[in-house]
Amino acid sequence: MSDPVDALVLDLLEWIGPRPRSYAEVIDAWRTSCPRLPVWEEANARGYIVHEHAEGIGTLISVSETGLSQLDQHRRAGGPVPDNRRAASISNLEE
Repeated sequence: MSDPVDALVLDLLEWIGPRPRSYAEVIDAWRTSCPRLPVWEEANARGYIVHEHAEGIGTLISVSETGLSQLDQHRRAGGPVPDNRRAASISNLEE
């Protein structure tokens, strides 16, 4: 994965992790105004994210089967597991 957005998409999937997170939490952590970093949009477009409405809670976000498969494939290929240093990666690309 040479594209920085690809690496950040994997980072997003790792960050969401095994349990659903609220939409507000995900957007708060992953929103960016940089058009070169469409991480959230790419993850959705690739089918890596599931949106589910939970009564009384709101929208929950989780990693789809496709997203889990992508993470597993990346790990088996010997790729580095993202280490959630997203902020540093974003600040380097936005400069």
